[in-house]
Amino acid sequence: MSDLLKTPLHDLHLELGAKMVPFAGYDMPVQYPLGVMKEHLHTRAKAGLFDVSHMGQVIVKGRDYASAASALEQLIPVDILGLDENRQRYGFFTNETGGIMDDLMLANRGDHVFVVVNAACKAADIANMKSHLEPDVTVTEITDRALLALQGPAAAAVLSSLNPAAAAMAFMDVATLTLNGVECWVSRSGYTGEDGFEISVPNENATDLARALLAHPDVEPIGLGARDSLRLEAGLCLYGHDIDTGTTPVQAALTWAIQKVRRAGGDRAGGFPGADAIFSELAEGVARRRVGLLPEGRAPMREGVPLFADTDSDAQIGMITSGGFGPTVGGPVAMGYVATANATPGATVYGELRDKRLPLTVTKMPFTPANFKR
Repeated sequence: MSDLLKTPLHDLHLELGAKMVPFAGYDMPVQYPLGVMKEHLHTRAKAGLFDVSHMGQVIVKGRDYASAASALEQLIPVDILGLDENRQRYGFFTNETGGIMDDLMLANRGDHVFVVVNAACKAADIANMKSHLEPDVTVTEITDRALLALQGPAAAAVLSSLNPAAAAMAFMDVATLTLNGVECWVSRSGYTGEDGFEISVPNENATDLARALLAHPDVEPIGLGARDSLRLEAGLCLYGHDIDTGTTPVQAALTWAIQKVRRAGGDRAGGFPGADAIFSELAEGVARRRVGLLPEGRAPMREGVPLFADTDSDAQIGMITSGGFGPTVGGPVAMGYVATANATPGATVYGELRDKRLPLTVTKMPFTPANFKR
């Protein structure tokens, strides 16, 4: 355990009674005394505070925003150049076969692009950007700032109590706000399907800001356990499980993130790794797709459960990549990949669990309606 990294909020987690576990090289809170189920439901009802400081914060800077954005478009198949100032969008790095190397958030901050990447991938992501973009564009990891996420229907009221300007932000807006006397970089986004904010704050001020937020009666600290069940109900991918280097955006049902301008026939079509493979799949279809799955009964089906078209066939048609109990749904939920022929909502497939094949219904996601402020 001694070689695990610690976030700036580590001592606060211990003080709050968190159960700590290794995650992406960090010692992270998986739950607090409230417990995973109540943490999940509290976030859906009021507001939860998450420590996501393990994620990578990166500034990509060129002569101006356009030069940095154009350079990044060589690695990411989304419209970065056309992103309005102080707006954010979802994207991903692709490899030469169209596989997803990581998914990320990126923002237009006027004179640079601010990128947030997954913890387990950040070293590889930064190396990838540096090797392709420098020296014309500089890639700088920000190590002196923590990252907090405040999520839930009460999040706007809570954050507005520290700065009323937070209430005026729309979904995917980005702003610099003074919170608890400190300049913070704030986006109205998150990973739960709820309204909320992600807050980049200097390391030395992170604990004080967290305490100020937790002092609000509607806020509870939330660990990785509830973070995972919340994102699963929201139908959001977990990198390394639901998406990876062997999965393309088309297979993963993430093509909504590839804007028209970057697709075949667009003004800036292609130019990113794996473009030919992705365009071919967009035109001709894929053999498998990511879908939502509702197991019958109360027993969850988790990652790795093989899927079949019927109770007798030897031919596996897919696999569950994320699964568990959905506290808001009130039953088990899962997502995974199935053969395209079996991917129609309403279709029945079968998961093999302890030598029994149990039915699941293919369904659209999210499992619980999104609550973003549009």
